[in-house]
Order: sequence, then C-alpha cells, then structure tokens
Amino acid sequence: MTQPILSLTDIHKAFGGVVAIDNFSLDLHPGEIVALVGDNGAGKSTLIKIVSGVHKPTTGSIRLDGEETSFSDASGAREAGIEVVYQDLALADQQPVYMNMFLGRELTKGPLGLLDKRKMMNDTQELVDELDVRIPSASATIRDLSGGQRQGIAIARATHWASKLILLDEPTAALGVAETARVEELVLSLRERNIAILIVSHSLDQVFRLSNRICVLRRGQQIGVRDTATTDKNEIIAMITGLQT
Repeated sequence: MTQPILSLTDIHKAFGGVVAIDNFSLDLHPGEIVALVGDNGAGKSTLIKIVSGVHKPTTGSIRLDGEETSFSDASGAREAGIEVVYQDLALADQQPVYMNMFLGRELTKGPLGLLDKRKMMNDTQELVDELDVRIPSASATIRDLSGGQRQGIAIARATHWASKLILLDEPTAALGVAETARVEELVLSLRERNIAILIVSHSLDQVFRLSNRICVLRRGQQIGVRDTATTDKNEIIAMITGLQT
C-alpha cells in the first residue's frame, strides 16, 4: 500500500461544550475514493471543514504525505493541494467558464499585469475536453449552463488546482438522473490522476457505485470504515442508524 496522501489521527473538534467530532482517524491514499456517510448532524460537514482548513481541530493531527501540518485557513489548505467542491459550487454566474476556472488565481501578462485571457481560455478548454465536461465552450457564461455542466466545471476547477486531495460535498444532490451519471463518470475519471477523493453523499447507491471504502459517522463518532466490495447497504444503514437490520 502506498503512503497515505492524508492521515487524520484522533481528530477531536469541540465548539464550546458541544463535541462535533470525537476521536476520528482515517487515511486516504492516492487514486482512492472514500465516502463519508451519516445522518444530518453526524459531523460530516465539520470534518470537511477541518480537512479544508476552515476549522482547526481542537486536538489530533493532520498529515499530508507523511508530514504533520496545520492550516491557518482555507487558503493554506489550497496551497497544500487540497480543493473543495461545496454544494453551492462557489461559481460566479455572470462570468465565463474560464474566469471561474482561474477565480482568485488569474493569470497575467506583461509589465502592466493585464489578464491573460487567451491562455486562461485555452487552458480551460484543454481541461474540460480532457475530462469530457460537455459545455459549449470555455467562454460560455456560467448562468447559461445546466446544473450538471456547472457541477462539472466546479469539479474540473478542483482537478486543475488539486495536487493531493479533492473533497466533494454532495456533488449531485440537485441533479437529475442523467446529469448525476455524467458527474459520477467525471469523479471516477479522477482516480487516474492519482488524486485522493473524500466524498460526502446521502445516496448509498452513489456511494456503492463510486467508493473504494465507506466511513460512517454518527453524532460525531466514527462508527467504522468498511471496504465497499465486502459490505452491503444493510450493514451501512445499521451503522448509520445504530439499529440492527
């Protein structure tokens, strides 16, 4: 087994007297998709925010490529090669696709620092073609795209900037069947780039289609981790609910 890209060890997070995450440990390896599942309030969003630098753990350690690290904020996590695709996508609807791809990281040229729109457009078009994100062009405006196309752009942007890990928070929650299938194809294609993926999803069907392993949270507690190939929905549901099936 390769060295983990990300290692979380004994992560504990409390907000005042409320414990959101308690004693959580997980390794993620290159080219692996791990699904994080649990009911609302289980602690999934808090854990995503800890990994992405939004929250600092109260105790516990985070290692990237074997080296202990601590993020002061989300920009620190991005600089370390971690990208997040949230449910709201964080796209600028009035801007073209290529400007969204480089949002906050715009390329410039010349002594005046003018935007290098041509290179950003060309780089974006190459990436969406490579990932088979089906949009009219890199210059299309985000507001004119479908939900699936927007999700594809958000994932493509994360792929462009992530060198280690992509966090996906309910990537297909608002999509129809056909668009969900396209996004899932895109997620599966990321394995070939040797990036680790942590995906939060309420759809167990999707979890079983995409993941290599499934990690279950319940009320901030890590209930267990299962290899997807050797478990079933009944076991995962029992772990989520605490009820035997």
